Amino acid sequence: MTLPQIVSREEWRAAREELLVREKAATRARDALNAARRGLPMVEIDTEYVFESGEGKLTLLDLFRGRDQLVVYHFMFAPDWDAGCRSCSAFLDQIGHLAHLRARGTEFAAVSRAPYTRILPFKARMGWTVPWYSSYESDFNYDFQVSFGGDEPCERPGLSCFLRDRERLFHTYSMYERGLDGLGSTTSLLDLTALGRQEEWEEPKGRASALGAPAGSEHIRYHDEYEG
Repeated sequence: MTLPQIVSREEWRAAREELLVREKAATRARDALNAARRGLPMVEIDTEYVFESGEGKLTLLDLFRGRDQLVVYHFMFAPDWDAGCRSCSAFLDQIGHLAHLRARGTEFAAVSRAPYTRILPFKARMGWTVPWYSSYESDFNYDFQVSFGGDEPCERPGLSCFLRDRERLFHTYSMYERGLDGLGSTTSLLDLTALGRQEEWEEPKGRASALGAPAGSEHIRYHDEYEG
């Protein structure tokens, strides 16, 4: 194994400060990229997708749970598989308490093509409480390009963001495979959405107050202290 070079504390500090300049530039570039993402146009969804759940049949609107945004993780779990994808499972293990997302009016859910009767025991085995639905009876996975037909059907991981305006639903963003690297935290997921973190410093202006929720680190609570 090749390890880092051993240097004095002063040499390390100089090298660290040099790297910090590049890290700050990367942060500014990421902020600009997130603003460009929030500036993307959106597509209205007019397909009546059906999802299986423990509550019976649900629509895409139902998956929002009354919130204004929905982040869907396309979990690889084909109908004939006995268990979910290992890499997708590792991703879902990273998802923290959803109260912080929900305080920003954003719901999170996993969706797979496997029937719900296959999802349920695997979800119990993994000990997850995150909402997880089956798109087995709809073309949802195919329409959002995470399932492909043909002689050898295949799956790929992905993530899609949706926005709700009363009863109208819109697709705002999707990403796949390596694009998912580094995701999992509340802020990283919000950065993919049309409303973002809802902070005053974000561009474009005006979205911080879109949900009427107080933004900023001073409004972060313990997950059991959020109202509603």
